[in-house]
Amino acid sequence: MAPISAHFEGNETAPMALRSVNPTRGGREGRAFARVALCALALAILPACSLFGEKDVPVADDPADRLYNEGLFLLNSKHDFKAAAKKFEEVDRQHPYSEWARKSLIMTAYAYYEGKDYEEAISAAKRYVTLHPGSPDAAYAQYLIGSSYFDQIPDITRDQARTERAVQALDEVTRKFPNTEYAVSAKHKVDMARDNIAGKEMEIGRYYQQKRDFVGSINRFKVVVTQYQTTRHVEEALFRLTEVYMALGIPGEAQTAAAVLGHNFPDSTWYKDAYKLVKEGGFEPHEDQGSWISRAFKKIGL
Repeated sequence: MAPISAHFEGNETAPMALRSVNPTRGGREGRAFARVALCALALAILPACSLFGEKDVPVADDPADRLYNEGLFLLNSKHDFKAAAKKFEEVDRQHPYSEWARKSLIMTAYAYYEGKDYEEAISAAKRYVTLHPGSPDAAYAQYLIGSSYFDQIPDITRDQARTERAVQALDEVTRKFPNTEYAVSAKHKVDMARDNIAGKEMEIGRYYQQKRDFVGSINRFKVVVTQYQTTRHVEEALFRLTEVYMALGIPGEAQTAAAVLGHNFPDSTWYKDAYKLVKEGGFEPHEDQGSWISRAFKKIGL
């Protein structure tokens, strides 16, 4: 059988390196050219590829509905929240700007929330609110943001920054989406969060009072009376104000604090203690309409 190179002799369409090669020529030079020609031919008939390894072949996108349903399966049947979130994120990555991507983004936030990965849940929900503020799920996305902060609320001995962020985010639900099913739940959580903040203010106020830093304690109790008087801590705050003002020798404000306490919470044990304290000082509870305490309660309408 004739060498492969022989088929290209006289063929003008053959590679230039092969057309001038005659491996039947004697000697070492002819054999060397033959080897070069064979190598060149082998390279010519191989599929195009890199000399240093095959190029990455692009992987076809998975159908959006398939990825989405796989995420639902992992979420509902396997309770693998992180894996489910990753599936939903893949929908957004492979099919951006699609309706499936929008649905998957809110499900990403939900999956992370259920998995208690609150920072990721907040990030995904915020992105949803930014990209789809007018969609039907925008209210739920905002609710997830607030709930993620709410579920991280610490006890009153610790910093309440997350509690305040929870209040802000949940207030957005009641303000922007008042007629949705999430507004009622958001309001309830806001009330609980505000109670926690008021509890922190009371703790600091009592600390200052024990240290006889009465100005510092008044400032803290004042925050509760003016900003958190719908919480359960306002009764104690009014009693503590009665105590502090009596200690400072300002009976007028003490009388007002006791009177406001008695008027709004007549059955409170805190009122009984305030009444006793004022009486022991030789005074009666009496409301001064010009006092900041009286103005604060009139402003709220209690």
